Amino acid sequence: MADTQQQVAIVGCGIIGRTHADTIAARPDATVTALVDSDAGAREALAARLKEAGQPEPTLYDDLTAALSGSDVSLVAICTPSGTHAALAEQALEEKKHVVIEKPLDVDLTRARRLGAAATRAASHGVVSSVISQHRFDGGSAVVKQAIDAGRFGQLTSSVATVAWWRSDEYYASAGWRGTWAQDGGGALMNQGVHTVDLMLWFMGRPVSIQAQALRAAHHAIEVEDTVVATITFESGAVGTLHATTAAFPGGRTRVSVHGTAGGAEVEDDRLSRLNVDGVKDDAPIDDSGPGGHKAQYDDIFGAIAGGQQPGITVQDAIDALATVRAVYIASTLQRPVKFLDVLEGRYDDVEVSRGVGLPPN
Repeated sequence: MADTQQQVAIVGCGIIGRTHADTIAARPDATVTALVDSDAGAREALAARLKEAGQPEPTLYDDLTAALSGSDVSLVAICTPSGTHAALAEQALEEKKHVVIEKPLDVDLTRARRLGAAATRAASHGVVSSVISQHRFDGGSAVVKQAIDAGRFGQLTSSVATVAWWRSDEYYASAGWRGTWAQDGGGALMNQGVHTVDLMLWFMGRPVSIQAQALRAAHHAIEVEDTVVATITFESGAVGTLHATTAAFPGGRTRVSVHGTAGGAEVEDDRLSRLNVDGVKDDAPIDDSGPGGHKAQYDDIFGAIAGGQQPGITVQDAIDALATVRAVYIASTLQRPVKFLDVLEGRYDDVEVSRGVGLPPN
């Protein structure tokens, strides 16, 4: 029913958990009734934040098992370190709870595939699962996607995506999981750049082959890369370049551009900055409602739950983004191009990317 009140458990009460809690607290059709975190201070602080916002006091739990057995939770939001996402989401789906997973889906493709199968099984029972990729809901991104689908750019020829950010050594030292392969799953591309990867795939379609170079340019105390450059060939025949770094002091902008034979567009820092369509040289008027954020994606998710349908962003969408990131790391490790489908289907699952990523080329 559309008027059903969703009772939500937030799993992971750190920075991103607060974002989810604030978003849900602002909705009339949902209430945060459970907070799960092994850190008592973190869950108590988030409980206090919700109470200050006029929300009912949630029940606090050490782990998800206790929360699922001790409450009437209907939706679980996974906001823990990346390497724990899939296992927690699968546990919630097995209990037929709707699931929202913060990006990325996980850091391990084997776990991601298993979660994909669990999400498919759960969907047959009306259970909704989605992964946060909120920039697909930005007004500018939606305009670009609509233009592509309508053929207004002509034949797509290329795309350029860059995430030029700065993260200090103190940032990486602020939490034990940051900058590690086991829990962060990668560096600038996996953590900061995965949203941009998702947008590029949404615009350009599935990759065919990928070649890349990833290295530690400035942050030598971390395990993962702080800079990566990749080139991608897509099923359409178009090509793309992908760049992500956390070694660009003092921090630059995020851009995704799309180019075609009859037009193109550029999205910069979540806003549409240029639009040409239908073979017209002059820029088209820009109608950009701005960033959609978590609110817009939760609107989509709650609409899917109410309507008994799949959300705009599925677990399979997130698996494709994860496989693309993994392919970049494999290509850098092996120092040769790799096929996207080979990565997606597990043919490179035995490659230890930690041995080749983060090091400058010989």
